[in-house]
Amino acid sequence: MSLKAIKYNNGKLEILDQLLLPAQSKYIDVNGVEDGWKAINKMQVRGAPAIAIVGCLSLAVEIFDETFDTKQSLKQEVEGKLNYLVSARPTAVNMKLAAEDLIVLANALSQDESVSVDVMKERFLKAIEAMLEKDIADNMAIGKNGADIILSNIPNGNSVKVLTHCNTGSLATAGYGTALGVIRKLHELNRLEHVFCTETRPYNQGARLTAYELVHDKLPATLILDNMVASLFKSRRVAAVVVGADRVAANGDTANKIGTYQIAVVAKYHDVPFYVAAPFTSIDLTIPSGDRIVIEERPDREMTHVGEHRIAAPGITCWNPAFDVTTADLITGIITERGVFKPAELSKKVEEILSANNK
Repeated sequence: MSLKAIKYNNGKLEILDQLLLPAQSKYIDVNGVEDGWKAINKMQVRGAPAIAIVGCLSLAVEIFDETFDTKQSLKQEVEGKLNYLVSARPTAVNMKLAAEDLIVLANALSQDESVSVDVMKERFLKAIEAMLEKDIADNMAIGKNGADIILSNIPNGNSVKVLTHCNTGSLATAGYGTALGVIRKLHELNRLEHVFCTETRPYNQGARLTAYELVHDKLPATLILDNMVASLFKSRRVAAVVVGADRVAANGDTANKIGTYQIAVVAKYHDVPFYVAAPFTSIDLTIPSGDRIVIEERPDREMTHVGEHRIAAPGITCWNPAFDVTTADLITGIITERGVFKPAELSKKVEEILSANNK
């Protein structure tokens, strides 16, 4: 069973404190919006899908046992607290989009004269709780689609070695994971020979978090340094690379954790298929190419220090982009819960699916 970083049941929410990993596995209670805001702001929970889910569930916890006299008072409370949650980490777009959707729902329910205040609250809570279930279902679909495409060119019964970068598992989502979900599915099918995970400097999400999940799930795994990927491809028969995505542009260019681009370049040279695993909502058709994606730059200290210990020469300047963009020509396929798409066909396929859903 995969790691469960978010536990919610009947108005009670617990999260695995990621600041303590991998040294200590400790769940903490989230008793309302203030706790949710602090957990997001302090990065006790991280990963855009997980941030949105924990933020919204913290609101569900707060209103679960609360009584409202009018629909207007309920609407005002949820709108104010959702906007407050967005401020915890404003760049986490999933929280912002989730807040916007829930505010639209609250407005619609408040204006529907056939809906009582109790029914409004019940429907609102169900909408939040459904986020947790949907994210896990989407991740499991991504896992199946990814395992199927990776195994499609592998002789029947043979197992595979794969490489992943950064953390895309249960710690970054509601559960199961995107790229790590693909790896979990390969393992469930008894077709995973070995998974290699990179350390993912400078924040070390691979060494701290992905490695933690792989050990937890007892997957056959090895940690490598970021600068070992080319040697790995040269010396080992790696069947595929599978990574996550923070945003996919309309042409298939993909922004992901720094270091992804160089892995894609090396994979291309060694004829290793390179797959991006991401939920359908991560595809942004309003951005034509990766050149338009704004790249966050992080503090120098992440590079110059490990904990309180300085490892870089004092006085040296640093460049610390958090993400890079892998161009579409380096990507074999984009794995979503709706299917696997080649970058060249992505925009058309997404528009067709969205159009069909709106009919």
